[in-house]
Amino acid sequence: MTLIQLFIIAFALFVVTRVLKEFKRGGLTLAWLLFWMVFWIAVGTVVVLPQTTDVVARFVGVGRGADLILYLSVIGLFFLVFKMFAKVETVEQEITRLVRKLAIEEAEDNNNKHVS
Repeated sequence: MTLIQLFIIAFALFVVTRVLKEFKRGGLTLAWLLFWMVFWIAVGTVVVLPQTTDVVARFVGVGRGADLILYLSVIGLFFLVFKMFAKVETVEQEITRLVRKLAIEEAEDNNNKHVS
């Protein structure tokens, strides 16, 4: 086994422990836990058995396993960026709603003080 394979396996194990810790803390849903566990197990499998990507690549019509990994990585990253963008938009809308509510309540409190 090469040094890079050992490094990637160690990193994958580290990430799995972090994912489990985040799930136990309540920061991840079961669906995301399963997604990340399958992902990192797949990473470990590909690192230990790199020829598996060539077999899968030929099955789906891609020339090399490395190309398949690159395509899937780019697609996955774009999906995660989209999910993060959507989440940020939702948070911004919620913040705007809360700020408006607080401003209205504060204005009403100030009006009630001046009327009294």
